Amino acid sequence: MTQTVIHQPRVAWDAARAFVRMTAYPSYEGYANQVYQRLGPEISVLLEETRTRVIDNLIRTGGDRYVTDVEAAKWRVRLEDLLRDRPELTGALLDLTGMAPR
Repeated sequence: MTQTVIHQPRVAWDAARAFVRMTAYPSYEGYANQVYQRLGPEISVLLEETRTRVIDNLIRTGGDRYVTDVEAAKWRVRLEDLLRDRPELTGALLDLTGMAPR
């Protein structure tokens, strides 16, 4: 039997980038609903707050990456903490990452 090793920091980083990327996509509402269902309302509220900051930044600057980079970094830390406390959510994060376009 082969075991798969999951590198949680990488899962968290990829998911963080996907979360932030999705905040500016037209399909955000459906994605946010999946986040709510899989990770709960607390994470969903944080994602909505990120969306507000990202959209505001896009309007103000026309696309400066500073806010999106900061938001991705914050999400990486949050998701690493989440995986440390609840490793069973790894599959949900991998699925959510896979839903986001690259």
